[in-house]
Amino acid sequence: MFSKNLVGFWANTETIKVKDVKGYNRATGRLFIIYGIVFIILGIPLLEGQNTPYILWSVIGVMVETIAIMAVYSLGIVKKYEEK
Repeated sequence: MFSKNLVGFWANTETIKVKDVKGYNRATGRLFIIYGIVFIILGIPLLEGQNTPYILWSVIGVMVETIAIMAVYSLGIVKKYEEK
């Protein structure tokens, strides 16, 4: 979030050219922090054991959350900060 170098979102790809590195890194950092907090919350049902029916919330929630983070990055952050 506070890096002076451009932070990459996708693994094994080149980073995009951005207008504002500080703003881009801050937005990407916030996105990862929010993702991590929601990921931890979705993992709470796993503390009850393996045979709980609430494990479906964790599995489906993580899938939806991962798709959502990719959409927010591609449609929001890239559009706002990409150098054209």
